[in-house]
Amino acid sequence: MVSKLNRWTFAALFGFAGLACATPALPASSVASDAVRQAMVVTPPPAPAVVRAPVQVARPQPAQASAQSTVAANAAAQARAAAIAQTQRQQAQQAAAPVAAITARGRTAIVRATAYNSLAGQTDSTPFITATGTRTRPGVVALSRDMLRSFPYGTRITIEDLSGRYNNLLRGRTFIVEDTMAARKTGSLDIWMSTHSQAINFGARQVRITALR
Repeated sequence: MVSKLNRWTFAALFGFAGLACATPALPASSVASDAVRQAMVVTPPPAPAVVRAPVQVARPQPAQASAQSTVAANAAAQARAAAIAQTQRQQAQQAAAPVAAITARGRTAIVRATAYNSLAGQTDSTPFITATGTRTRPGVVALSRDMLRSFPYGTRITIEDLSGRYNNLLRGRTFIVEDTMAARKTGSLDIWMSTHSQAINFGARQVRITALR
């Protein structure tokens, strides 16, 4: 009886020991909580790399570059022409300055008269501007530089055609000296006219000019 009881006791002990070995140990509560949190954390996918497109610098086309250079060249040429014209006007004014105060009233002279228009081929790069800076208009005359000594800028004159042909056009009119002629001209007068045909018809003739003031 005792031996049977011992056998049952040993069997029970071995059974409990086997059950203990077969049952896995549960993790501690803190370890389990950490595992749950890690499982619930969603890791975002990595951000895509930003690829920058290369910057392309626009290069001027040959035609555009040529047009720009042409415009620049024209502007430079116009600036040079304006500077030359300004210099010529200043030189003409300086040439007449010493005699500008001379009283020309009543003074007369016989000169060769022609007519001109506001054309670059007949004047300079500023055909509508006189040597004194005024605009060309009816009644304006240009004198050769030697005549400016006796009839300075601003002198008002009358003109008499010695042939008598154009006296009906000139008689009773007052002209003003505001322009000058090319340096090679001497003893000459140029009357401004609005059209080329008028200047051609006037031609060249001897006239007497008389200073009014």
